[in-house]
Amino acid sequence: MKFDILTIFPDFFHSPLKQGLVGKAIERGLLEVALHNTREYACDRHKSTDDAPYGGGAGMVMKVEPIVKGIEAIRDGADEKVILATPQGAPLRQETVREIAGFKKVLIVCGRYEGVDERVRAFVDMEVSIGDYVLMGGEIPALIIIEAVARLIPGVLGSALSAEQDSFSNGFLEFPHYTRPEDFRNMRVPPVLLSGDHGAIEEWRRRESRERTLHRRPDLYEAALKEEKKDKGCL
Repeated sequence: MKFDILTIFPDFFHSPLKQGLVGKAIERGLLEVALHNTREYACDRHKSTDDAPYGGGAGMVMKVEPIVKGIEAIRDGADEKVILATPQGAPLRQETVREIAGFKKVLIVCGRYEGVDERVRAFVDMEVSIGDYVLMGGEIPALIIIEAVARLIPGVLGSALSAEQDSFSNGFLEFPHYTRPEDFRNMRVPPVLLSGDHGAIEEWRRRESRERTLHRRPDLYEAALKEEKKDKGCL
């Protein structure tokens, strides 16, 4: 899978894309990330990518021409989807990550300052937000999208089961995990995990997953139960 990133700060990505499983996936050719500087598509000799907003107000707005010229120059056919990282977009949920993972090529547009000229939106396929807060720009959201999608690319994780059991994969939060030592400052690993009874362990994990979701994210709990019943043909 290939990601193109359109940003005024391409150097922002160099170190993160060399780390961990994402870095290894790039080295192994499972994932490709190409960085593009928005300033290369600017129309004036100063390579300006932002300007004062019409109507007045604080801050600067990303100009439409460099972004659209960049999209048109980078986009490799109709099969490359264009995503605008913006706090006004749809929340990034696991189902959205799965949808993006189904694309062969993705171009992520990183805004800055007060946002992008509204006319940019006519040239994107999706608008994605990583949460109800405002960052300096779209570079961190772009990295989050890449990492979330990379986990679903076959061969990136050591075990495909890891992605299947992650929080949100089935609508519920993930069950608790433990490793050595068995006893740490009088906090012991639940005995069922040491029992060797795989059926009991699976049931414990299922119960813990649901209880954790109910207490920490009751908003997710009801939706996940409803979806589970639908899958079983109970609705």
